[in-house]
Amino acid sequence: MDEASEEILIDNIRSPNGNHNGGDLHFGSDGNLYVSVGDGGCDYAEKTRCQYENDASRDRHVLLGKILRITPDGSIPEGNPYTGPDSARCNTNGSTPSANNCQETYASGFRNPFRFAIDPDAAGAPKLFVNDVGGQRWEEVDNVRAGEDYGWNICEGHADNPYRAGSTDCDGAQLTGPIHQYNHNTGCESVTAGTFVPDGTNWPAKYKDAYLFGDFVCGKMFSLTPKSGGDFEKEIFAGGLRLRSPVAMDFGPYKNGQALYYATFEDGGMIRRIAFTDGPSAEVETVGNNYGPLTMAFDASKSTTPSSNEIVEYVWDFGDGKPRETTSDPAVGHTYDQRGKYTATVTVRDSAGNVSDPAKIDVFPGDEPPAPTIDGLTEAQIQPAEAQAQAEADAFRVGADYTATGSATDPDGDAPVEMTWEVVQRHDNNHEHPLENATGGSVSFSGPKPEGLYSTNPDENSVEVRLTATDALGLSKTVIRRLPPRTTELAFKTVPAGLRLNIAGERVSTSQTPTVTSWEGYELNVFAPRQRKDGRIYAFQSWSDGGTAAGRVIETPEEPTEYTATYRKLRR
Repeated sequence: MDEASEEILIDNIRSPNGNHNGGDLHFGSDGNLYVSVGDGGCDYAEKTRCQYENDASRDRHVLLGKILRITPDGSIPEGNPYTGPDSARCNTNGSTPSANNCQETYASGFRNPFRFAIDPDAAGAPKLFVNDVGGQRWEEVDNVRAGEDYGWNICEGHADNPYRAGSTDCDGAQLTGPIHQYNHNTGCESVTAGTFVPDGTNWPAKYKDAYLFGDFVCGKMFSLTPKSGGDFEKEIFAGGLRLRSPVAMDFGPYKNGQALYYATFEDGGMIRRIAFTDGPSAEVETVGNNYGPLTMAFDASKSTTPSSNEIVEYVWDFGDGKPRETTSDPAVGHTYDQRGKYTATVTVRDSAGNVSDPAKIDVFPGDEPPAPTIDGLTEAQIQPAEAQAQAEADAFRVGADYTATGSATDPDGDAPVEMTWEVVQRHDNNHEHPLENATGGSVSFSGPKPEGLYSTNPDENSVEVRLTATDALGLSKTVIRRLPPRTTELAFKTVPAGLRLNIAGERVSTSQTPTVTSWEGYELNVFAPRQRKDGRIYAFQSWSDGGTAAGRVIETPEEPTEYTATYRKLRR
């Protein structure tokens, strides 16, 4: 690939909060390029308006919260819905004056369209299914068509914005609802990878025209199969994929048909394959550790056959050059002559003579894993005299800089030992986002901000620093240091009492939620809106600390603090 051939087709799409970037792209059967873009987390014009208060996806003069369509050379294809006299290109600045529409826009009303897929077998116009990651309640799959509005931020799935309950008919003619939605109370909370099952896969007939999608949090895949009347039947397709999986999926060649390939962040990042077969499937593991003594014990009892046939034979190759062994028992032992790394394989045969693909496992007889240690985790602190000091950190502050140092020893005496670092932000004990990766004796990172006020509990949200040491043979061990956030209780009041405030994109009633938990250093977007209460209209006047702007950014202090917004009553 010639790196000098790069050509920028669209530039300067904003990301006000550093998340909800969307970021998937595919060519359609019409030859055009489709691109998904998220809403940026917070509003591009008013950074105090985040989450449900962020209406960027509703503004047609910006590219945020949209599905875009352009030609391969970046021009506007015929049939794009917003190319009339009140339109302009947004490919240079990501926006155009507010009186115009972005010509690149194909559809609008999305929060975080992380992945989408195009049906390779659909006739006519491209058939797009978009996985739009929801807020606090609903995940959705949308059948996207030109010029349609899919509802965010006034709707989430078929439900209206929880902070404006009853204000919008999300099934009205002006909005297009999802073909499928599911609630976070199912334990699945982030719709990610998706793909259509193409013709010619040699898969069972029940998957014809099916759409497969995965959830990042619960580690499951589901199938949506069309039913008469336009509805879909949902089934669990695969489970036990673990957290952070799947993040992308697609079909590719396998034997005489096709298999599903998916990407996962688990086990350091892998591409895995799911295939349907009439024959047996082999699976192997070690009994106990895959390292240590020269004699290793193997178990293939989890091998399966989908038919009524039985597995009758296990053919073993232990990877050390010795002759293969054939057993009728799934358990077997093998003694290696010397320390090393070996790849053992097993192939199984059923009673009908069908033979599986080989299953593989790496073993390290005679070897012991290295011993990594996180020696220190320090915060760089600016002192009044501008001198740098180091303090051992037991909790993190948003925006502060941290350095973790580590070392590793190898009981086998081999050198060198490779050290790799992974720093992630854990959210609500159910999913995580990568922060930094490094190699060597240290890693540096900055304290992250929370996803929102609903994700500030220090028992469920943290930074994890992971150090992995790998010896010369490839055997590794990982240690983890958890760093919770420093939290501060902030009290918000109004005069008169009981009015509402917008805090970090959420509408907060000061009578029902007088205090919120924030993270030290977190820039909290706060807005005091004009509002009606008891038949009277109230307008913001001032803050108790002297501020006169209704919208403000509060950098969360170290100590608990109270903020009072004073309102004035307007004439009726």
